[in-house]
Amino acid sequence: MKEVTGSSPVSPTKVIMLINLWHTALDMKKYDLAWHENDIQDELAELSEERGLINRWSEYSDVAYTYTRANWSGFKLELPITRPMFIVALVYMFPKYTLRWWFFKRAGKKFGKTIHEVRNPKKIAKLHIIAERNNIEPKKFE
Repeated sequence: MKEVTGSSPVSPTKVIMLINLWHTALDMKKYDLAWHENDIQDELAELSEERGLINRWSEYSDVAYTYTRANWSGFKLELPITRPMFIVALVYMFPKYTLRWWFFKRAGKKFGKTIHEVRNPKKIAKLHIIAERNNIEPKKFE
């Protein structure tokens, strides 16, 4: 029998461990099961309304994020999208949410705050909510 050489595929356990380490680094608030289930349903609804390749890929990444955040929070939910789409979504999810997290971390430092957020900073209404939650004047946070 011929020996197979080369790299072996990454095990699912290692992927889950990497995702959980990433969520730990983001350090987002953990909520109860109902909150996570509602968040996933909201993201699935947005996905179903979206058209266009990039926009759908972005929405798939939102579903992947909410699903993996729920798992990181201790809830073992059924994967709400197909496994292949989940893997594709992860490719978009990591840079998208890491950059948002980094943006808010940097913005918070300007106000002497530690902000753990990953919302879309292009949406002014969400910025105002984040500002108020962190005792920052909303107009100054835009």
